[in-house]
Amino acid sequence: MKVAIIGGGIVGLASGLRLLERYPAIQLLLLEKEDGPGRHQSGHNSGVLHCGLNYRPGSKKARMAVEGIRKMVAFCQQHHVPYEQCGKTVIATEQEEIPRLVELFERGTANGLKGLELLSPEQIRAHEPHAAGVKGLRVPEEGIVDYPAVTRAMLAEIRGLGGEVRFSSKVTGLREANGWRIESTSGDYAADFLINCAGLYCDRISRMAGNRDEARIVPFRGEYYRLKPERQHLVRHLIYPVPDRKFPFLGVHFTRMIHGGVQAGPNAVLAFAREGYHLSDFSVRDLAETAAYGGFWRFLARHPSMCWEEFHQSLSKAQFCRASQRLVPEVQIEDLEPGGAGVRAQALAPAGELLQDFYFVRQARALHVLNAPSPAATASLAIADEVIDMAKDAWEA
Repeated sequence: MKVAIIGGGIVGLASGLRLLERYPAIQLLLLEKEDGPGRHQSGHNSGVLHCGLNYRPGSKKARMAVEGIRKMVAFCQQHHVPYEQCGKTVIATEQEEIPRLVELFERGTANGLKGLELLSPEQIRAHEPHAAGVKGLRVPEEGIVDYPAVTRAMLAEIRGLGGEVRFSSKVTGLREANGWRIESTSGDYAADFLINCAGLYCDRISRMAGNRDEARIVPFRGEYYRLKPERQHLVRHLIYPVPDRKFPFLGVHFTRMIHGGVQAGPNAVLAFAREGYHLSDFSVRDLAETAAYGGFWRFLARHPSMCWEEFHQSLSKAQFCRASQRLVPEVQIEDLEPGGAGVRAQALAPAGELLQDFYFVRQARALHVLNAPSPAATASLAIADEVIDMAKDAWEA
């Protein structure tokens, strides 16, 4: 049996690795349009190991984040990938945020996290001397990692197990005829079963394969600033705000990077291209698809103030700095220098709701991963096990 995986990001690579580990007789073909692994979401994120604190107990995200971080840590240890479980401090900066912080503690406990601890202001400063808040939550299992190194290690393992990986292979056509005929920029291929892990383009691949799910990917760019070297002492590890469940995005936070440096961000603004890492990046097709999708306009109508605030932070460094100062008051505008950016492949439902959980859709001879935003990088090996279980059920049906 020959299985084709479309997408060479961390979820596609993890799925290919798990497939070969569990079913060595299967022939694997993995197609990726870029010239190497993890070129988009997998290589343009904050590098955080998420452990499942903020996700609804019983959800796929909660279960796979908790399983995933432990599997990811074991993978990093086995393959000598740099990582550190340095811990995260979540900070309530106002009294009205305390009930939500306590709810986070309860969610994390229900999800099986270990060592969670509510903090007084003095205890916050023991972990993060320059942070300010009225109450905190310490999450010791959270950490940081080199995700590009993870993707390279997964690629090496896949090839070592006999899998075929072809880069610079953009899929341009799919036909089902007693299996799949796959047209790509590197040639045409055949497969008995298809797994779609195409990330930013998963909905297009899904429609190309004949699936009619109505969810669409809307790209949101997340922009970062970096603290200048002489000010990096202001942040020891990870400092996060208390999320507001009325809004779909977390807000500005601080992350120490695995290879040095501290970044602040990201915001979340509509990207004018699915690979729109800069404000000037523009794709007529991508923007037209977003503008023609009713779910996008319903989303804007649901969250007008949040959308405006995020856009304002994108255009105003001063506004971004003020958001940063809620957590670390000593940060000044001159301490911030431009950092990188990533694009989140966020699935949006027709009613205007962001799909919060991981979302998989089965099709005859195919399985589509149609929503895998953060914490998908951390959870990738757990997601892969779920994908292979679902794929096996489908190809045996």
